[in-house]
Amino acid sequence: MSRTSNSYDNRTGGPERPFPVTEDELERALRQTLAARVATPRPLAADPAGAALRRARRTGRRRTLTGLALAGVATVLVTTGMAQLGGPTGDGGTPTVVLGDPRGFSASPLPTAAGPVPAKGPVRAELDLIVNSWLDTSGGERRELTGVSGVERAQRVPDYGGWLITSAATPAGRTLWWVPPNGSAPQVLLAGADAVVVATDGRQVAWRDGPYLFAAGVVGGQLLASSRTAAPEGVAPIGFAGDAVLIRQPDRGGVSMWRRAAGGVPGGANRDVLAVYGTLPDGRVVGLVSAGTPRRPCVALLDPARDLTPVRTGCGPALATDGLGAVSADGRWLLLNAAGREALLVDLAGLGAGAATHPAGPAVAGAVAWTRSGAALHVDATGGLVRVRPDRVLAGERPTVSTLDGVAPGERPVVVADTRS
Repeated sequence: MSRTSNSYDNRTGGPERPFPVTEDELERALRQTLAARVATPRPLAADPAGAALRRARRTGRRRTLTGLALAGVATVLVTTGMAQLGGPTGDGGTPTVVLGDPRGFSASPLPTAAGPVPAKGPVRAELDLIVNSWLDTSGGERRELTGVSGVERAQRVPDYGGWLITSAATPAGRTLWWVPPNGSAPQVLLAGADAVVVATDGRQVAWRDGPYLFAAGVVGGQLLASSRTAAPEGVAPIGFAGDAVLIRQPDRGGVSMWRRAAGGVPGGANRDVLAVYGTLPDGRVVGLVSAGTPRRPCVALLDPARDLTPVRTGCGPALATDGLGAVSADGRWLLLNAAGREALLVDLAGLGAGAATHPAGPAVAGAVAWTRSGAALHVDATGGLVRVRPDRVLAGERPTVSTLDGVAPGERPVVVADTRS
């Protein structure tokens, strides 16, 4: 067989035609080919980069238009919200506008309050005040006392433990509430009691219920370690001297002590004691006794270890026997009522050597509470707040009444007694 010539020279065997091309000629031919291609470029059938750029431009335009639309909507919403906030609304509610919330919340009005909130008075007291069914604290907090009414006295509980509130006497008896410090609703500790008294330190409570006297400690809004003793008709607790309960006998029968820690019954009454106002830091009781010739009410320091025997007595102007008044935390001052229509400030440091008394403004008509800075706050018969500062009274200044807003005619706010430091 004869060999057939193969046109594909460079596949098998050696090339039939020689190509004597030098390196310079090859380089020159390559340069010419490249130059021709650059001069007359051919369009690509597919251009990925161009397509990507076009898509990016279209996306950018869409985002720009969307942003402009959102900005216009936000401007309209803000303008509308400002107009509603600036002018009166039909139902008194305040609209809330939420812009750009990812969860899609829409604007909705806040719920309207059930009733108007009484306005605060122009005077901020150094102590808490109870006005109607509202508690206004000295720190500016305002709380509604749900279910509380007819308040007569109130006492702060130590260690930020809330408040103890006692009602006035009603046909159903007296009620004692504990107001928690966390904002919860008041809780009833006692209901239907004949008489209730809270210690000035806020740690003890004594009450009468039926034929018995009770006393207990107050811890976390609970009455603990209670004691009970039988008591004649008309006997009522009126205060504390340490852990002992001070008991008023009926028909001006004097005051006795119930040392419940000893597990005994109330001791014999000192018939000369007409009222008690509190205790001194050393434990002596400040009271009103019948003394002198002729007999008249006088301020006295009583020894609780000797059945309230007077150790110092001071007689001066005629004094009222209503028992309204209180002793300052440092034991220096006593604010009480004179027999006339005014209050008196008594300097207990000079008691016994001609007690120094000073007119101290309108008569006391309710509870008296002393601040830690040494001022006494009380409410007069008109419902106004009276602030008594001993230094100003000694300088000849007569305390005046400060009117409180939100107090209805015939109602009196109650000053909350602070705990003694």
